[in-house]
Amino acid sequence: MFRVLLRLYLITIVTYSLAIYLIPSLVIQLFEHRYMNYNIEQTRGQQKLIVKQYQRAPVERWSQVTEQLGRDFAPLKVQLLLRQDASYTPAEEQLLEQGKSVVRLGEWGWMEQISSPINEQFVVKLTIPPDPMDMNVLYWAINVLIVAALLACLLIWLRPHWRDLERLKSTAGQLGQGNLAERTGLPASSSIGSLASVFDAMADDIEHLLNQQRDLLNAVSHELRTPLTRLDFGLALALSEDLPEASRERLHGLVAHIRELDELVLELLSYSRLQNPAQLPERVEVVLDEFIDSVLGSVDDELENPEIVIDVALDCAVERFSLDPRLTARALQNLLRNATRYCDKRIQVGVKVCAKGCEIWVDDDGIGIPLDQRERIFEPFYRLDRSRDRATGGFGLGLAISRRALEAQGGTLTALASPLGGARFRVWLPTVD
Repeated sequence: MFRVLLRLYLITIVTYSLAIYLIPSLVIQLFEHRYMNYNIEQTRGQQKLIVKQYQRAPVERWSQVTEQLGRDFAPLKVQLLLRQDASYTPAEEQLLEQGKSVVRLGEWGWMEQISSPINEQFVVKLTIPPDPMDMNVLYWAINVLIVAALLACLLIWLRPHWRDLERLKSTAGQLGQGNLAERTGLPASSSIGSLASVFDAMADDIEHLLNQQRDLLNAVSHELRTPLTRLDFGLALALSEDLPEASRERLHGLVAHIRELDELVLELLSYSRLQNPAQLPERVEVVLDEFIDSVLGSVDDELENPEIVIDVALDCAVERFSLDPRLTARALQNLLRNATRYCDKRIQVGVKVCAKGCEIWVDDDGIGIPLDQRERIFEPFYRLDRSRDRATGGFGLGLAISRRALEAQGGTLTALASPLGGARFRVWLPTVD
């Protein structure tokens, strides 16, 4: 808010400063004749009295009259001048010839000098001195108080607008994190009430559509499991009978396809559950080396190639870290399965803990991931061209589930290039305050 307030305040002050200096000059130029006549009218009596003082005295005493008038009219300065020595313009000379006073204006249209003719040779000039220092200080103090009042007014005006905008921003952030029930709740009287109303209506539509999609996905997944279970059971019964070898092989193939479908349904259910904002992560403190060992142990049993070597590098300033063991283990298992599927011979798991959070990376020495696809691989059902075959590529849900499981804890999952030559998946989990 203070950045916006400062910008608005600077614009206001610059505009005010330019206006206070430029507008009076423009007005004085446009109405200079009227300003001069006004000042002459205001000082006509004073000028007549001064001129009469000279006309009543002989010429040789005019210097004494000047001194006396200077004392009487102090701090105004009174001067007796010859016309040819006073440096008047032709227009001013013409006015003096007509017996009229000559006025020179200063700032704000106020009179700075006024000259009145005494006779054909002499004029008396009255000069108004500049304001004293204390008056200038008071003048600037008034301007400072005006500027402070403008700042207070801007602050009072801006604060409710900024508060409502922050509420709108916070609601948008909550919706982006999956809290679909969040609404602005701003009244119609708010300065952005119409915008907030449209935003809340949009959020209602989004929540309704996503809930429908999630409910449909859950319903379809649950309904699919029943016939798949029946098919699996029926094929198991069929395999228990004496069958020709060719028929038995075909039935085994069908069982493999059914179990593949069942695995896909389980993945869909897992992804759907992670999209539910009501399921908050359950953070507990775990011993990191034991936690990593348990994850590696669950993956070691699935290794088909015994030549794959998995290294672990721990760099932990503390032994324990707060995380959701179930979600984090699921994410790391998917990353390790992905690494075992595409590595050549080596996988490295690294863990580093600092004051801000915990970093875990999984490196492999495979062919890596193209730069333009490192973000797309986290989309559901997206598989790289080299992994279109489900025998190697899976269903395209593992990485999406891993990212969602980590984002549910406020963490991130990114794909990078690995020092081993393949892909690196970097997990970051922030410290909970």
